[in-house]
Amino acid sequence: MASHDPLPFDPIARAASLWEARIGPAGTMAAVTSIMRVQQILLSATDAALRPHGLTFARYEALVLLSFARKGSLPMRVMGERLQLHPTSVTNIVDRLEADGLVRRTPHPSDRRATLVAITETGESRRAEATKGLTDVDFGMVGLTGRQADQLTELLERVRRAAGDFA
Repeated sequence: MASHDPLPFDPIARAASLWEARIGPAGTMAAVTSIMRVQQILLSATDAALRPHGLTFARYEALVLLSFARKGSLPMRVMGERLQLHPTSVTNIVDRLEADGLVRRTPHPSDRRATLVAITETGESRRAEATKGLTDVDFGMVGLTGRQADQLTELLERVRRAAGDFA
């Protein structure tokens, strides 16, 4: 997955060793640095899998969210809450998806201030194709068993909860 020859050593482990010797305990520094590097790896893999479908990960997430909606549509405000995005970002994502014919906006039937967003048949088809592309590369999460991926998710959930991401 690397676009270059791998280093003969782990630079994060080396940095942690130096940190430990010169600054102090290196556990959280090494963990955060590892997470940031893995984020780069995952972004590269997911971008490569989604690019042929004309999607970014944010747009893909929006399509998945809409495909899960029980009523077939969601208010833009709810999309922002669930995707944990600022309303401006949701508007930008929906604008681009709508321009590509993947979603449609409709007025909310009982709240004139709200707009509903629904995935179109074309959007559902594109979502399914993109999902296959992502699952074919395991979303870039290589090197872990299913159980290890579950453990990682659980550990990161603790950090997210402690940071106030959700109750």
